[in-house]
Amino acid sequence: MNYEAVANRGIDMKPLQGYLGYALRRAQMLAYADFIAALGELNLSPGQFGVLTVIETNPGLKQSEVSGALGIQKTNFVAVLNEFERRGLARRRPAADDRRSYALYLTPAGQSLLRRARAAQARHEAHLVRRIGPQGREQLLTLLNRLTAGE
Repeated sequence: MNYEAVANRGIDMKPLQGYLGYALRRAQMLAYADFIAALGELNLSPGQFGVLTVIETNPGLKQSEVSGALGIQKTNFVAVLNEFERRGLARRRPAADDRRSYALYLTPAGQSLLRRARAAQARHEAHLVRRIGPQGREQLLTLLNRLTAGE
């Protein structure tokens, strides 16, 4: 948020600027909007990027394991997987240890899309780093990881 522009409209935002939750939310909104724009040309959302990344890094995980790890409700996750299968990005196979569950794998098309998405993510990350610098990035990651440790 451009606080100077808001102040020029006569809105005093100073009390909110000192609240950690407010600052985190504003930063998240800025970062999320930038990431959405970076992935837009690939017809991929940030959440879908996360799902593809977890599946690629952990091939064969069950649907419930991936949705649980990412905090996605099962019904929403099924819709994401249905879309991935429709687009030929991922496939479900019966899990070896539980035929009632499905294991997830990326297809070659899914791997290709994820490579392109990672390039877009790198550009997005570089854009954010330009604003806070490499040392600021490391400090912020350290603090955010400390804040979320032991959730």
